[in-house]
Amino acid sequence: MNDVTALDDQDFLERLQRAAFAYFVQTANPANGLVPDTSRENSPVSIAVVGFALSVYPVAVARGWMERSEAVARTLAALRFFRDSDQSGAPGATGYKGFYYHFLDIHTGVRVWQSELSMIDTALLIVGVLTAAMYFDADTPDEDELRTIADQLYRRIDWRWSQDGGDTIKQGWKPECGFLHYGWEGYSEAIVLYVLAMGSPTHPVSGDCYQAWTSTYQWENLYGYDYLYAGPLFVHQFSHAWIDLRGIRDPFMREKNFDYFENSRHAVLIQRKYAQINPHDAVGYDENCWGLSAGDGPSDEQPGVENENRRLFGYAGRGVPYGPDDGTLSAPAVLAALPFAPEYVLEAMRSMLRRYPQMLVDDRLAGGFNPTVGIGDKPWVSDGHYGLDQGIVFMMIENYRSDRIWNLMHGCSYLREGLKCAGFEGGWLRDAIADGAR
Repeated sequence: MNDVTALDDQDFLERLQRAAFAYFVQTANPANGLVPDTSRENSPVSIAVVGFALSVYPVAVARGWMERSEAVARTLAALRFFRDSDQSGAPGATGYKGFYYHFLDIHTGVRVWQSELSMIDTALLIVGVLTAAMYFDADTPDEDELRTIADQLYRRIDWRWSQDGGDTIKQGWKPECGFLHYGWEGYSEAIVLYVLAMGSPTHPVSGDCYQAWTSTYQWENLYGYDYLYAGPLFVHQFSHAWIDLRGIRDPFMREKNFDYFENSRHAVLIQRKYAQINPHDAVGYDENCWGLSAGDGPSDEQPGVENENRRLFGYAGRGVPYGPDDGTLSAPAVLAALPFAPEYVLEAMRSMLRRYPQMLVDDRLAGGFNPTVGIGDKPWVSDGHYGLDQGIVFMMIENYRSDRIWNLMHGCSYLREGLKCAGFEGGWLRDAIADGAR
């Protein structure tokens, strides 16, 4: 296999994007459209990964990587499954009140691991459903059905119920104990969650709910950069995969004379500076080797890990600058920052791949690597691949290359209504609302 780092930018990105796409084709269950959390054996389904898959298929069709009929068939299989799934909320069901359990059995689609009914993961699933409905607009029986089911799935979600009478949306619910005893506090990937909840034509939350959430934000100055704090890099990316946040501002950002897109760029600059400072003396950290985020890492219990002189966190949400930081980095999180700071991202990706080629298998980035606790001169590298990593990499490469997903979702009236209710104004949103586009 030739060295991907020797390719020019477009060929380099094409190769990594196409490999990320292949994850969804290779791992999905064609009978029900469900996609596993990871490529590891016996992995359960992550409903958020299904949302990414439903967003990936339209782009693959547009790029000529998948036949439209195959993409529609895969999408319909998933939509029919969720439409017909057990919504009783029982421990062995698939969901409740239009929401779904975080992890499902890939064959039966029922809850596994006693996972929670997840509000954010349901949002990531549903925004993927809406992406498919926006793209597959042909006047054919299959695509008509696809759009009809997509609308049904969105409309049946009881977003108000998810507040449990509180000011903000709860993170989860379990049949054994009810709502989890915490909501969303501080900036997170939940913009897409609140936008969908406010845009609902059936069970919307109010704009006050969004304002209650943003009132918990933490504004900081780190290394000379003002920004809305969130430690893990993925927080600064996930909502951006579907929502074009360039040049539009909610009340919080208007007050700061800033926007979420520029905030994500500052997150990249802060990550680079932190890696240069390297406060914990991790091996490999510098301005071209960074990327603390949620992802897989070595744990204290794993055999065969050398130089283990610090606590290791396994799969965790690592962050800058307050940690945790055990020397584990996420290359997918770096690549997914591409739209915000392409000059730094491309330089870092090439540098990391030259230094640590073990992190790339079948042109697909591993979920984490840690040079500090590797074996000999080789870093610890996560085995298998994570669907969330492949999904966000695919989406953000596409948004950088073509704006395709952003432009498609400009036309989604539900997202526009949610953004408007949240108080977003300006830019493309002003023009779209004036045009009344769908």
